[in-house]
Amino acid sequence: MNKKLPSVYPVPIEKKLNNNEEVFDSNEEGMRTSPLTIKEINELFNAKDHVYKTKVKLTTKNGVKIVEVVGLSYNNLLTLDGEKINIDTILDIKKV
Repeated sequence: MNKKLPSVYPVPIEKKLNNNEEVFDSNEEGMRTSPLTIKEINELFNAKDHVYKTKVKLTTKNGVKIVEVVGLSYNNLLTLDGEKINIDTILDIKKV
């Protein structure tokens, strides 16, 4: 079982390597990376100025949109336009 293996010829690297010397972090300071909690959404609906709908600015994983929120169903926010927005995709919510 003692077979001679073929020899390997390494190619010399004649240039300077600078891999991973620069790092770019696009996460804005103060921006959340975790999804919203049910407690935060309940605070929105229990506010004194929420009667039927509340206009909010939602920051989701897909972008930012301004919608009128009217309710909560299981794990979704319901909008006045009939759209369902999954709570797990929402990063931030603010009243407008």
